[in-house]
Order: sequence, then C-alpha cells, then structure tokens
Amino acid sequence: MTRQIAIYDTTLRDGTQGEGVSFSLQDKLNICSRLAEIGIDYIEGGYPLSNEKDVAFFEKVQGLDLGNSQVCAFGMTRRKGIRAEDDPGMQAMARAGAPVCTIVGKSWDFHVTDVINATLDENCQMIGESVEFLGRSSSVTYDAEHFFDGYKANPEYALQTIKAAASAGAQWLVMCDTNGGSLPEEIREIVAAVKQATADYGVKLAIHCHNDGDLATANSLAAVEAGCDQVQGTINGIGERCGNADLIAVMANLGLKLSGYEVLGSNNLEHLTELSRYVYETANLQLRNNQPFVGQSAFAHKGGMHVHAVNKAASTYEHLNPVLVGNERRILVSELSGRSNIIALTTRHNLESDKGLMDKILAEVVTQENQGYQYESAEASFDLLVQRCAGTFKKHFDTIKYRVVAGDRDAKNGNAFAEAIIKLRVGDQEIFEAAEGQGPVNALDAALRKCLGVVFPQLDQMFLLDYKVRVVNCDAGTAARIRVNIESSDHDHVWGTIGVSENLIEASWLALTDAVEYQLARLDA
Repeated sequence: MTRQIAIYDTTLRDGTQGEGVSFSLQDKLNICSRLAEIGIDYIEGGYPLSNEKDVAFFEKVQGLDLGNSQVCAFGMTRRKGIRAEDDPGMQAMARAGAPVCTIVGKSWDFHVTDVINATLDENCQMIGESVEFLGRSSSVTYDAEHFFDGYKANPEYALQTIKAAASAGAQWLVMCDTNGGSLPEEIREIVAAVKQATADYGVKLAIHCHNDGDLATANSLAAVEAGCDQVQGTINGIGERCGNADLIAVMANLGLKLSGYEVLGSNNLEHLTELSRYVYETANLQLRNNQPFVGQSAFAHKGGMHVHAVNKAASTYEHLNPVLVGNERRILVSELSGRSNIIALTTRHNLESDKGLMDKILAEVVTQENQGYQYESAEASFDLLVQRCAGTFKKHFDTIKYRVVAGDRDAKNGNAFAEAIIKLRVGDQEIFEAAEGQGPVNALDAALRKCLGVVFPQLDQMFLLDYKVRVVNCDAGTAARIRVNIESSDHDHVWGTIGVSENLIEASWLALTDAVEYQLARLDA
C-alpha cells in the first residue's frame, strides 16, 4: 500500500534563523501562498510572541485561500513555575488562531537539569500541561527537541517526555535531531523503538533533522522508512548553522525515487524548481547551482564523453527526467568538450552535418578558454562564436573608438562621475555620442544606446540584469586578465555574454557589444 507522507514546512520560522535570511511580512505571506499552491500540508508561520511581524502574519494569513494547507503557530512549553493558562507564550499561541500549534520541549535530561534548571518530573508536567491547554482550541504537534541525543543518553527519560505529550492529546510526536549529528542507522533504530513504545497512544510520528553532518535528507528518509508519517524541513534547506533538511530533495526522493510513498496528495512535483528559485529570490540568496534536483547544474553535462552518451540515452548520466521536477537539461561547452557538445548546442543552426565546422568551433572554444573565456554562462557569446566560425555572422555595427573618463566631480563631497564617448559605424554612416552614467559600464551602455537607438529603436526593450567581474590569473596582480559576464533581458528572453581582457573597460565593452549583437541577430531572425 502507498503511504501518504505529510510535509511540514518551517521555512518561515526555522529557515529565518539561517545567517543572512530575513523575510518581510509580505514576503512571508507570499511564500505561504506559494507553499499552499504546491500542496504543502503544514506551513509553520512563526512564533507569535517573538516579534510584531509574526503577530501580524497570523492576522493577515487568515485572509488567504490556502486550500488544504494548515498554518501552524510555533512556541515553547510553559515556563517552570507558571500555569499554562498564565504563560505569555501559551496565551500568544492561543490568540494566533492557527489550526495547528507546534510546541517544542526538552527531551534530553541534560538540557532539563542544566539548561532550564528544572527537575525531570517538572519538565514532563510542563510538556503535558502545555499540550493539554493548547489542545482545547487547536490540533497540537509536539516537537521533541534534541530527541536523538537525549535518547542515546537516557532512553527511558526521552520516551517518558514524548509519552507525556501523547497522553495529553498531541496528534503528532516529532523527533528532532537538533544538533544534526546523528547517522541514518541511528535514526532508523531509534524511530523504530519509539514507534513500538507509542503504539498504544494513537499518535503519529514525525521527523525534524538538521544538516550539520550533511545527512539531513538521508536521515529524514531513514525515519520515514522506520515509521514516520511526516517530514519537517525548509525549502532549499535554509536554516541555522548548516541548515535543515531540504524539503525539495525530500519530496523528490519520496515522490519519484522511493516506491510506496506519496507526497503533496495528487499534485505532481513539476513545480519544485520554480518554488526553490522563488524562495531564493525572495530571501535575496544566491541560487546553489549544484543543488540536487533543482539546481542549474543538476542536469548539466560538460564532458564530451558524457554528452555523447546523453545524446543517445539521457539515462546514461541522469538519474531521472529533469522535467519531473521542473528543471531542464543543459549542455555546456568548454575545453573539456567534444564534438557532441558542439552538435547539441548548434542544432538550431543546422550545422551538425559539417564535421569540419564542428572541429573548427571546438578548436576556437579551446583557444578562447585558454585566454580566460568560459561559455557555460555566456550562451549568447557562444552563439555568436558559432556564427563567426560558420561565416553567417552579420555585424550590425563597427566600433571606431570609445573612451571612458571617471573620477571625482566634487572631491570635497565625494561625488564621482563617469562619462563615455563612442564613435560607431552603422552601415554607411558614422555616429558619435557621449553619455554619463553611475559608473563606467553604465556610461558605456548609455552611450551605445544613444548611438544605436535611432537605427535600432527595438533596443529600447533591452536591459541589463547582472554584471559580474572575476580575475582570471590572479598571480599577475593588477595586470591580471579580467573576465566580465553580463546578463541581459528583454522581458521575454534572458541571455549571457562574456568579455576577457587585461583592461576591465575593454572586457566590459566586449561583453556589452556581444549582448547587443545577439539581441539584434535574434530580432533579425
């Protein structure tokens, strides 16, 4: 029989404890909606006592249509010496109005006696009374903090704490590998023991793993195999220290790799890549290119032997079809490439039958990469290279000269300026323009557009998305060769170009003119 595994997302709470992660109120509401769209079962919104933003979240989220997804309020058990109904944290969770309340409590006797300075019996009372109080108005999930470390230190007491929660009415018992140091075989063995010990309580088991040993996904899957019916984690694995279990990988493995399990109800997993990148962008974090399943490099092939095999049968170097997770196959070109890479990337030019041309293109790529070029993120420049090798390149303009001046306009107030002067030949006419900008590249871009705008007004729709600079041969110091990558867009299409030179301005100019030439070639087609 197929087991339905519930997915509990804590990106909006545990994820925000990661270094450099911060969400506005609107960010949290937007992510919550995206999580609900994909079918996440439980969405933890935050701790309604910790800050005003989380209080506002639980008020605003009630106006969202989240389908079958349930919002969870998070908090701690009552403090020692205070009745649950009098504890501010308990009151805040009750006021949040969330259908699910998740309470975290101590399971490790060392934490009970040395961190919160309570007796072992008092800690169990705190757990039971907190669950009972919140259970009057909500479904309660109990997070057993440091459970695996606690179980390894004192299994009898660790079991006593979760039985206290189960006896008080908790619907879910969550075993947390809070320090993230457990191994899959330990997780599997302990979860099986807990399942047996709680069999008479009618409660379901869940797992919450951190990634300090780089095993959070493996540990989560081991826990499911041992009897857990819910997995907690975050999108992209963001979180404190080394992060949490990456729900992207967990869902993909459970839904596509392991037999006998189902996640997200009847929904498919084809939106995982989109969801992953949305969270990265909202959190203003860099995408992890080598992230399994959804990273840009997850199905990228560079070695010539690999590409040759993939062109015949994708399964030779792909463990699943990238379409199943909303990703795509990418063929890269470099000095490691073979003719198969070139053929795969030039199919739209109908040149694959010309083996001599393929060899010429490959030789040019090897030469260029030896000078510092890399075409993996500069597909547009590679496309222009192919056209030049094939003799099909149509040049839209020639550079006669350009000059950039930058410095202090007002040294006293530190106001800097940059201006560019450009002279181009477009057809039979010479065009001379100048422009100022926020920096030399911005000034070059502005002057180039002024020169070409009259002849090619469609360039008004083109804009620069990103600009990156890297030193190629750092041993040369200030005389080093510079690589500039520019990413451009016209709202419908995104393309990358590259320029390399010892002169930063020249490298920028090469990448910038490639971007314009590529766009004009596209518009001609």
